[in-house]
Amino acid sequence: MSGTQFQHTLASTAICAGIGVHSGERTKLVLKPAAENTGIRFVRTDVMGQGRTVMAVGTAVSDVTLCTTLTNDAGVSVSVVEHLLAACAGMGIDNLIVEIDGVEVPIMDGSSLVFCELIQSAGLRQQRAKRRRIRILSDIFVDDGTRWARLAPSSGDHLTLNARIDYDNPAIGVQDYSVELTPGRFMADIAFARTFGFAHDVEKLKAIGLARGGSLDNAIVIDGTSVMNPEGLRSVDEFVRHKVLDAIGDLMLAGGAIAGEYSANEPGHSINNQLVRKLLAMPQAWCWETGSEDMPADLRVSA
Repeated sequence: MSGTQFQHTLASTAICAGIGVHSGERTKLVLKPAAENTGIRFVRTDVMGQGRTVMAVGTAVSDVTLCTTLTNDAGVSVSVVEHLLAACAGMGIDNLIVEIDGVEVPIMDGSSLVFCELIQSAGLRQQRAKRRRIRILSDIFVDDGTRWARLAPSSGDHLTLNARIDYDNPAIGVQDYSVELTPGRFMADIAFARTFGFAHDVEKLKAIGLARGGSLDNAIVIDGTSVMNPEGLRSVDEFVRHKVLDAIGDLMLAGGAIAGEYSANEPGHSINNQLVRKLLAMPQAWCWETGSEDMPADLRVSA
């Protein structure tokens, strides 16, 4: 019987802190176990009174400028959520409370690796409720100029991702990557891939209040046609792997794991959110399904 058929949360609390890549401010995260069917919820501990909980759902996305920002009905926001959400998706976390004392999830090293290690050290706790997944029944397609993204049916129970990027810079060039998001694959093959940018854009971004915390410690930076980071790349196709990482985090906002195939050309947060919103607006193109296994007899814990 497969444990992947049941919902999971953390077995214990995990804590980390770091710098916001855009705000430059230090933020603390406390990841806490959550009850069945909670989903992923951010709680702004620096906000007083009601309305400080922000749900990780596609309809809460309020901005996609260089990151994904979520905002609730009270106007409370949390930004740069995609790397943490990708770790949750890749590690099999369905229910989680994320307490955060600022507006921005810390960038850490620019990838999802630290979040995966936190989840791994805290451990996973299997819950009694069945995991629901979104089964894609027919194509869902969005495009924006040369950018496009599609969700299509597949025969498997996991999400398969295919992405292609094409930069007019030999440091990146054309890169393709495909992966099936089976258990263990995310942490081994995707989580390490860091966000990236160009040195000539840094001052422009800082002028509009972004990238104030960016550095070679938390991003790949390209100057001209060279990678500035002294350690170089973690893989020759790290750039497209990070685009896949971002897509996994953005698709988590659909509300559950997806059984289907994602394909994209020049993907980014904007096109990914358009795809999620179109999915939610097309209930005829997908359905909810749960695992059919019986509850394991030795399951002793509950939410």
